[in-house]
Amino acid sequence: MKRIVILISGRGSNMEAIVQRCAAEGWPARVAAVVSNRPDASGLAFAAAHGVPTAVVDHRGFAGDREAFDAALAAEIDRHEPDLVVLAGFMRILGDAFVRRYAGRMLNVHPSLLPAFPGLHTHRRAIEAGCKAAGATVHFVTPELDHGPIVMQAVVPVLPGDDEAVLADRVLAAEHVIYPQAVRWFVEGALSLADGVVRQRDGQAQLLV
Repeated sequence: MKRIVILISGRGSNMEAIVQRCAAEGWPARVAAVVSNRPDASGLAFAAAHGVPTAVVDHRGFAGDREAFDAALAAEIDRHEPDLVVLAGFMRILGDAFVRRYAGRMLNVHPSLLPAFPGLHTHRRAIEAGCKAAGATVHFVTPELDHGPIVMQAVVPVLPGDDEAVLADRVLAAEHVIYPQAVRWFVEGALSLADGVVRQRDGQAQLLV
């Protein structure tokens, strides 16, 4: 039984989707813990209500010392002996040493079709660029922000009249489909990574349109 630790900073709607699908679909895994850097993160209550242990490592207690925060966070994560670490709306930039510690076993979802629009304000930038499609990308985390090997992507249309909020909701709905799927593939041993390219063992589609 694989063990998953999920990191959140707020509601963690992708965390909710993963917890629910893990239970409903009988994955060979369990969510061992949900950890937040904010004690007021509403996702903690959801996790607790679903029987998932929770913990808080409050970044504000480290006076801007990112290395000390990363070390404390890693200690809390490692206490749960995870096979996979999942970033689900975790709004802290993690240091290189932390990322290397979980190399090949830490996933993130980004609200764009990477490599387009890494970083912030992805929906605004897609609209301003005149994109006809936007989407989301699940990828392995590497020290270079939003540049890790791509596991799965989803494409959604950018419609006339869309603003950031409308497009964000459409992309988020797609995230709730592809992120649990990518996590399931990982815990089932259905992913291979070679030369920076991720393949699905059974040839299942890694693109949702």
